Amino acid sequence: MFSKEVEVRNPEGLHARPATFFIHKANTFKSSVWVENGDRRANAKSLLGVLSLGIAKDTKITIIADGSDEETAVEELAALIATGFAE
Repeated sequence: MFSKEVEVRNPEGLHARPATFFIHKANTFKSSVWVENGDRRANAKSLLGVLSLGIAKDTKITIIADGSDEETAVEELAALIATGFAE
């Protein structure tokens, strides 16, 4: 299992459009991937799950992966969040 904390910087947080990009990227990995916001955890491959976390701008989240490509999954998803989704 591998995890990393990142801060969401885009102005609207992880709303529908960037969440969709995030989920598409998460689905390219074999590992199970989750996102944690505080004490809540959601499947990073589920749009409703990610949206249910209500991730706003400047929120620190943890990306967690478990599987054969866990480190790559976490690092690439963290890099995607760092781009701000071009917003």
